[in-house]
Amino acid sequence: MRDYARELPEHTARYVGENELFLEIFPGNGRPDEAGRPPLLFVHGAFTGSWMWSKYIPHFMAAGWDSYCINLRGHYKSRSVDFTTVEFEDYLDDIGEAVSAIAGECAAAPIVIGFSMGGILSQKLAESLGIAGLVLIDSSISRQVHDEVPYEDLEPQTPGLVIPAPARDEQCSADETPDDIAFQRKYLSMESGKAFGAFSFHFGAEGISIDGGKITCPSLVISAVNDEAGDRRGQATARHIGGEYLGLWGTTHTGLLVGQRYHEAVSRIMIWLRRFDEERIQPSRPRLASSRPT
Repeated sequence: MRDYARELPEHTARYVGENELFLEIFPGNGRPDEAGRPPLLFVHGAFTGSWMWSKYIPHFMAAGWDSYCINLRGHYKSRSVDFTTVEFEDYLDDIGEAVSAIAGECAAAPIVIGFSMGGILSQKLAESLGIAGLVLIDSSISRQVHDEVPYEDLEPQTPGLVIPAPARDEQCSADETPDDIAFQRKYLSMESGKAFGAFSFHFGAEGISIDGGKITCPSLVISAVNDEAGDRRGQATARHIGGEYLGLWGTTHTGLLVGQRYHEAVSRIMIWLRRFDEERIQPSRPRLASSRPT
């Protein structure tokens, strides 16, 4: 099995906050003219950790972006916690702690890149906390998006206080090799039922309400798409927060991060990030606003 986390470039790490959140820090290999860029903060999804970004990080380092990967409480190398007590709001506090630490160190608010559960957490955070930008990768959807494009024929399960790690018994998927899946199987861990039950419609949640009007930073939504409804949910998410949209047909949820087509998402994010260089080079120009329809 190929362990992509062990192939990461040299970097540092430290613990932040009273919950000792494990924060990995990857310095960008930038030129002097790339100084002043906002840092990137990567927020993982349920059951995972910073290791889930192992294929992404080298690309952003090579392009000169300082990258930080947070591990929410109880995940990966963060201090162990009692998952029966952890709630959605606790994870929000964790991300806020990371944003504060990074902003204090870099003197700039980060661009937050959230996957799955990390995506809905990042949306909620962006309502009230000033961040430079927001990227959602196959984000869990908000209550408003579900009202517009609901999941059909759901038979909601009732989560326990703790949800065991996904088994990933399959050997491959549409865009994941056996190595890709074995890598995830090695690191996947349990998750808080209370947190998961707050946002997951598959577990009977009412969903997390997102006030899209309060999200004023530039944003990008990337979705794994396999049917028209999935594409419409991705588009609805982008409209709701005033962001750009890319639907990648024939990809899977986890494949967008660790599969064989992950580079398509990375390439689109790199194109989207150019706006921040344009703003630095031409500071007299008005700030590039999100593409919210009027």
